Amino acid sequence: MQYMLLIYNDPARQPSYGTAAFQDMMAGYFATNERMKADGVLRGGDGLQGVETATSLRIASGRVETMDGPFAETREHLGGYYLIEVPDLDAALTYAALIPSAHFGTIEIRPVMNYNPAGPL
Repeated sequence: MQYMLLIYNDPARQPSYGTAAFQDMMAGYFATNERMKADGVLRGGDGLQGVETATSLRIASGRVETMDGPFAETREHLGGYYLIEVPDLDAALTYAALIPSAHFGTIEIRPVMNYNPAGPL
């Protein structure tokens, strides 16, 4: 089963760039990456550029509307993701707990829908 681990951070609570706490957080991310690779569960993942670079789109009454920024107004911003393949939710939770941002943000664990059970297109 594949799970998306969505990483939400509150910029006011995350360590500042250049500080020892920031370096510790990044070391935690590197360790998490290596653990997931070594365990053979990592299928993908990356950080995202800041919310100020986001564009949102919706279609209303047949017209495409675009807006600068993310759609949701929240303190926590989607900052990145991991895509993992593990047997069940308990295993996904184990890997989600390794993500350093869980200490000051939220990690959303969501199963990925499989529309092509026969394999990749």
